[in-house]
Amino acid sequence: MTQTITNSGHDDMIHDAVLDYYGRRLATCSSDRTIKIFEIEGESHRLTETLKGHEGAVWCVAWAHPKFGNILASAGYDGKVFIWREQGGQWSKVFDFAMHTASVNIVSWAPHEAGCVLACASSDGNVSVLEFKDNSWEHKIFPAHGLGVNAVSWAPALSPGSLVSSSTPNTSVRRFVTGGSDNMVKIWDWSPETKSYNTTHTLPGHTDWVRDVSWSPTLLSKSYIASASQDKTVRIWTSDTSAAPYGDWTSTTLNFDAVVWRVSWSLSGNVLAVSGGDNKVSLWKESLKGGWECVKRIEE
Repeated sequence: MTQTITNSGHDDMIHDAVLDYYGRRLATCSSDRTIKIFEIEGESHRLTETLKGHEGAVWCVAWAHPKFGNILASAGYDGKVFIWREQGGQWSKVFDFAMHTASVNIVSWAPHEAGCVLACASSDGNVSVLEFKDNSWEHKIFPAHGLGVNAVSWAPALSPGSLVSSSTPNTSVRRFVTGGSDNMVKIWDWSPETKSYNTTHTLPGHTDWVRDVSWSPTLLSKSYIASASQDKTVRIWTSDTSAAPYGDWTSTTLNFDAVVWRVSWSLSGNVLAVSGGDNKVSLWKESLKGGWECVKRIEE
């Protein structure tokens, strides 16, 4: 069932549209510098709020897990990340992070088990990680990709294999992957000892900008990361998790006819959706022999 919102209220191009955890609210953002909140009820919807404050195009919005309240993050061309909160039907900006010196391209909330933690990827080459604890917002900011960071995606909070092996410690981890304009994919781990994020793996192979990365939510014995690039390929990186915390990453390359913009895993983590500059979406699944095959193509 599809519902179309024809009158979005935006005056310019819409860059992102995200439903909350329960599917009852839709947040949209636009080049008109605003964010709109819609209430969704069955087949009807109504605009309930317009959030203003960004000084340029707003590229992305992301809802936090509801256990932290009604919290929305936004980021845009002005290099700012805003955290918005709704209480008693009123929205307000509760945090304004302005330490990036160029466009913030994407924000991503960590799995809720890791806490109220947001990663932000910027064209200034840095990644920042914002965390709400002890009733205030803290931040870390560090260089990640020299020419700019285009994408960030968190690993599942539980160690891979913890669902299928009693020997794997069932502890929460903080780990994410980034993709950059240096054509690289990098994996970062939080170190409680140094209280910093450190690169554990650098995955070369792409020959043009990495536009998106997505870490599969599966908790089986293998870990999967998909990366999409302007080189017209998607690479699916796999690691056998019996080697703690990760063994070597190997990749399978999928070739496309156009620039690939986005990759996204299904909730179960076994189907990958790929969208590209030719307005086509394809769905991919791992075969029993270990290769990847296209199971569906969706063309407009």
